[in-house]
Amino acid sequence: MSTKPTRRDLLRIGTTNTLGWAMAQAYLSSPLYAEETSHTPLNRFPRMMQQYFMNQVRRLDKARNERLANIKTPADAQAYVDSVREKIRQSFGPFPEKTPLNARVTKVVERDTYRIENVLFESRPGMIVSANLYVPTAVPPGRDTPLPGIVGTCGHSHNGKAETAYQSYAQGLARQGYVVLIYDPIGQGERFQYPDEHLKSKVGAGVREHLKAGNQQFLVGEFFGNWRAWDGIRALDYLLTREEVDPNQVGVTGNSGGGTMTTWLCGVESRWTMGAPSCFVTTFRRNLENELPADTEQCPPKALALGLEHEDFLAALAPKPIIILAKEQDYFDARGSEQAYRRLKKIYRLLGKKENIALFVGPTTHGYSQENREAMYGFFNNVTKISEGKTEPKLTIEEDKTLWATPNGQVAELNSKPVQAFTRETSQQLSKTRGKISPDQLPAVLKKYLRLRKRPHAPDYRILRSLNKSQRAGYPESKPYATTYAVRTAANIEALVYRLYQQNRISRPPADSETAILYVSHHSSDQELRTEPVIRDLVATHPDTATYTVDVRGIGESKPNTCDFNSYLSPYGNDYFYAIHSLMLDHPYPAQRTHDLLSVLDLLKKIGHTNVHLVAKGWGTIPAAFAAVLHGTVKQVTLKNALTSYTELSEAEDYDWPLSSLLPDVLKHFDLPDCYTALAAKQLKQIDPWGAKYN
Repeated sequence: MSTKPTRRDLLRIGTTNTLGWAMAQAYLSSPLYAEETSHTPLNRFPRMMQQYFMNQVRRLDKARNERLANIKTPADAQAYVDSVREKIRQSFGPFPEKTPLNARVTKVVERDTYRIENVLFESRPGMIVSANLYVPTAVPPGRDTPLPGIVGTCGHSHNGKAETAYQSYAQGLARQGYVVLIYDPIGQGERFQYPDEHLKSKVGAGVREHLKAGNQQFLVGEFFGNWRAWDGIRALDYLLTREEVDPNQVGVTGNSGGGTMTTWLCGVESRWTMGAPSCFVTTFRRNLENELPADTEQCPPKALALGLEHEDFLAALAPKPIIILAKEQDYFDARGSEQAYRRLKKIYRLLGKKENIALFVGPTTHGYSQENREAMYGFFNNVTKISEGKTEPKLTIEEDKTLWATPNGQVAELNSKPVQAFTRETSQQLSKTRGKISPDQLPAVLKKYLRLRKRPHAPDYRILRSLNKSQRAGYPESKPYATTYAVRTAANIEALVYRLYQQNRISRPPADSETAILYVSHHSSDQELRTEPVIRDLVATHPDTATYTVDVRGIGESKPNTCDFNSYLSPYGNDYFYAIHSLMLDHPYPAQRTHDLLSVLDLLKKIGHTNVHLVAKGWGTIPAAFAAVLHGTVKQVTLKNALTSYTELSEAEDYDWPLSSLLPDVLKHFDLPDCYTALAAKQLKQIDPWGAKYN
């Protein structure tokens, strides 16, 4: 059974991972939390999805280790570096053409040995980036200008570049003779994409804004990590316009989400001469095994399918100097950091530069604390020779307002173009160029796009013990009994199918009729058999028709209880966790769930049900629409609360649908109305369709 997480559980998580305190507080008081914890529907397979994904990733990790073991010569090592560069390009996709930065300094703050220039530039036309440039005014003894330059990236701080730890490393480097440009990430600091009338984020700074903008981008074939990395590339472009900066000595560093960006930037930009990611580099496998959610931009599309790991983004810069900064008490597993270091050390040794790769594991918790900053100073100083040692100079932390590059702390008031506006424009363009798909063409398009896996003639299944009286209390009066069939649709995956009966029965489903009703649940067959009119009314009005329900993977009986707490409906919860891993494995969740449903229809066909009325609600309507187009036994379709279109969702300012219902690149190929048009031939009935919001 699912258990209700306590307030203490959620607030603990808010202080120990990137979910954040604000997200935990918001979730505790939200209708979603009340909805998903107000009852305890049957949930007998809560670890199925975790085990399924772990098995896949472990298999890929084993193959990866075998490839690494075969690297034995300098030529092998260089070939490996070249290969990961190409795979990173495949994962991240192309970057846009460079456009004018239109940079300007809005304010200068003079300090004892450096000055801070508050800077605005455009990474894309109309998209304004806010930044601080720290410029030494006292050149270190024995060193002439130009000076080494560093691009600083920020973690998940509400105030972005003004966060104490991030001010600290920027100022610390400047006091030692580095020119440092530290910029606000999208959705943080001065760059809220969803500001209200008071210039506060309507959805929540950091993680919430990243998910809201990033998940939506997948529909039009964009990756939020690409956009985030592009800001860093353009930051480097600006830094190199400054005459104070030596173009032959430019590095990048950042912590947590900034450690992510530092890692990705090493993989996609070859101009860096050194790098220092902090509190991020581990392995995808450790994050999955430890049930640690990560933002959209931290999960590159196809990365796992391509065989990429965190350290490969650093290997792409090999053999240039890099130090991995980790923490002993971090939720980013230090064992993965050590494994990444060992793998990189072999590559660097074969390339003749083993001294250029280093690892430092600080003793404390997650954050760019002084010991990690000093390890970074020491490493960079050894590379640049600009300063000796690693001791952090005395710092003076500025107020946030001092570091604002905008009048009131938000680029929105300067009409900066938000991410979702770009997504909307791309969607509109795709609508013009995609063209119409006829009902006859659609099945082939779906099969090609969804890349559905091969199915056996009919799947095997287990017959589970009947539900007792209390477990089925509230089921339809005419069919109050249910037998559960665990239908094996893939290795370690079972769709949970209920057959409703008038009397108790534990046996295989009878071949009692050609006609059957199959209901695809929204969140839980067990729950919806008690409360949902669309299925209860059908049972009441068709008492002699064979009636089934199905929970496809990750729904109902296999709803996960992973990721620290039962956060199924939270934007950062376990449903999202497996949806984003599905994209990294290049097998989107809706395609997996469609496969499950097609397999169940195969089973019904084998039983003799060749005339199926397919009924679905909410989340279940996505795989149901696809399966109904593809499977010949479906003769009638009823969809309640089906998404009107992916186009509407992609162009909405706000939306409710989860990542697990979205398909990457879909709007380059087709849209849901194409399915609905094709299903008119199967007596499609739509009940209360939902738009981008659940209304």
